[in-house]
Amino acid sequence: MRDFHQPGRSPTYSRHGMAATSQPLATQTALEMLRCGGNAMDAALAAVAVQCVVEPGSTGIGGDCFCLYAPEGSSDLTAFNGSGTSPAGASVAALAERGITEMDKNSAHAVTVPGAVDAWHQLHAAHGSRPMAEILAPAIDCARNGFALGARTAFDFAGCADLLAAEPSTASVFLKSGRTPVAGEVLRQPQLAETLERIATGGRDAFYSGPVAEDIVSYLQDKGGLHTLDDFARYQGQFVTPISAEFRGRRVHQCPPNGQGLIALLLLNIMSEVDTFDGPLSVERMHREIEACRLAYTARNTFLADPDHGDIPVDEILSAEYARKLRDQIDAARAQESNRDVGIGSHPNTVYLTVVDKDRNVCSLINTLFYGFGSGLTAPGTGVVLQNRGFGFSLDPDHPNALEPNKRPLHTIIPGMVTEGDRVVMSYGVMGGHYQAFGHMQFLTRMFDYGCDPQAAMDLPRFMVDPDSGEVEMESTVASDTRDALTARGHRLITPPVPVGGSQAIAIDWDEGVLCGGSDPRKDGCAAGY
Repeated sequence: MRDFHQPGRSPTYSRHGMAATSQPLATQTALEMLRCGGNAMDAALAAVAVQCVVEPGSTGIGGDCFCLYAPEGSSDLTAFNGSGTSPAGASVAALAERGITEMDKNSAHAVTVPGAVDAWHQLHAAHGSRPMAEILAPAIDCARNGFALGARTAFDFAGCADLLAAEPSTASVFLKSGRTPVAGEVLRQPQLAETLERIATGGRDAFYSGPVAEDIVSYLQDKGGLHTLDDFARYQGQFVTPISAEFRGRRVHQCPPNGQGLIALLLLNIMSEVDTFDGPLSVERMHREIEACRLAYTARNTFLADPDHGDIPVDEILSAEYARKLRDQIDAARAQESNRDVGIGSHPNTVYLTVVDKDRNVCSLINTLFYGFGSGLTAPGTGVVLQNRGFGFSLDPDHPNALEPNKRPLHTIIPGMVTEGDRVVMSYGVMGGHYQAFGHMQFLTRMFDYGCDPQAAMDLPRFMVDPDSGEVEMESTVASDTRDALTARGHRLITPPVPVGGSQAIAIDWDEGVLCGGSDPRKDGCAAGY
């Protein structure tokens, strides 16, 4: 139970419907949609569209989208992969011919075809009940008439000031007299409002063809990009089969690769036979989580790619034998390097939200630009900020994740669900780029190993290994004696400039008919129900 002497927030309880997002306006929009008869999918799409306007550093219609959906709370889940593909003319060799041997996250080459709008429309066609024009109306209103910037959102704007100023089309939308707006200032995006209106009336084709696509493609081509109108017209997201693993008598579900949900499940498998010690912030437990992170992310960087362009050993990675192999490599006394044998046989920005309606339809949805404001490139005629998911490709031609034509890169965004028997008992997700797979493990183990409610599990301090540098990013709220003990074991600790990630969750108590939600204090948002 929460210590009410300490600052913090309580979990939210309600009986009928609930939404949890990282923006109050998005949560409010979702609840209004539920109360006027919309279902969980309608509410989730309305909410994420609002977030694409009011949290533009984290998400946008120029980004990608993944989703898990459970009709009436059934364990028979639907999964959707709305990650964008590279241009047909893009490859390691094509970039090498242009003298490019390293991917620049702010270049046109880092932009893949945005998948979000297509994902929204396919999900709506399969599971929505209200007209798309009604669903997008709140976002259009926010873009045209303006919204007041939230505190965390303004903080993120300030951290991206140089990026925003570097591109005239981006600066014209997001800077005020050459500076980033502060919390409480009103921001308007009239060009984006017009683009959303086109989508509301013309459907997904209004984005992937015609004036919107022409504006984006011509802009990217002027920046040296290899994108064509055919790349946009050809794009289509996919309904896919979820993958899952058992943990503490429950089943945890993820979207399959090219997302890193596979690695979240691997981490749970590794930790399934690790002691809880004296709590989630004990030195012994933290040391083992950090070491598991090093191993699992090395596996991620070795194997994860687009399954349409090569075989990924999913079953072997999810096997108990593989988890044991990695777990046995953990030295209980010392930190080790990340680059160890993980063979088989031979920060960034995102928004996550979840909605449960009165009929217990459950939506777990995540939408992203990847890095803050994505590539930093904004199509000038349409106000579409473009993601930089192509930065996730390798330029090593022999790597499974190498850049190839019409290919999806390794993706970090992963919605999650938990089932018991034949029903969903929780919808949850974690934001924060590379942190997400590790964050799923951290969130779930804090609930199921330590008895935290969803809000308490989010409130605890976070840490993770930077998969590139090997340094351990650790929030400043971790006790100094704990930090000292971990340093003595060989961990190189740093305090990240921003808190680690964000999260939302809604748990379902089927016996009581009650929903319990939490929303991360590191963001501006909230969980609310009725």
